[in-house]
Amino acid sequence: MDLNEIAMNLVPFPRLHFLVPSLTPLCTLADVSVPSRRLDQMFSDAFSKEHQLIRADPRRSLYLACALMVRGNVQVSDLRRNIERLEPSLSFVPWNRQGWKTGLCSVPPVGHRHSLLAVANNTCVKNTFRELRERFCRLYRRKAHLHHYLQVEGMEQSTFSEAAASLDSLIEEYDRLDGTKMADASRLGIAT
Repeated sequence: MDLNEIAMNLVPFPRLHFLVPSLTPLCTLADVSVPSRRLDQMFSDAFSKEHQLIRADPRRSLYLACALMVRGNVQVSDLRRNIERLEPSLSFVPWNRQGWKTGLCSVPPVGHRHSLLAVANNTCVKNTFRELRERFCRLYRRKAHLHHYLQVEGMEQSTFSEAAASLDSLIEEYDRLDGTKMADASRLGIAT
């Protein structure tokens, strides 16, 4: 499968196209000290915050969709069993509770029996955007590096305000989706 197919299945709204990857085992080819992981443990690891490739905790946020790409000697039944095992602990949007895309490749990664790449469209990415917005605001208030863009690149200062407003709008969209999670949980009497 290619990136276009993955994006087509994971992106329900054009603006919410920021995907959160995780990988297990998380190691380099030169790191021979990484012990082999059981398949079930790899699935659990892929949804833990320690294996995310950005600083995020997907279990505390809402999944729009998720793709799982497994390499190695793994059967479809193993994949289905692990999805069913993990589903109760993951929050999906109400309109896409079965939002899984899976892919199997029988060729194992070098030095391991199997590996798992999870690519999720998850609202946890909004925290990364909030941090980016805060860092931008600190620099912009001090006019740090602004002259490079205004004088050298010929940009208008209003472009920065428009970009910040666009980022705020994106964060609000993710917040609205998380709001549906809160409303859904309170309706069912579940603590989030």
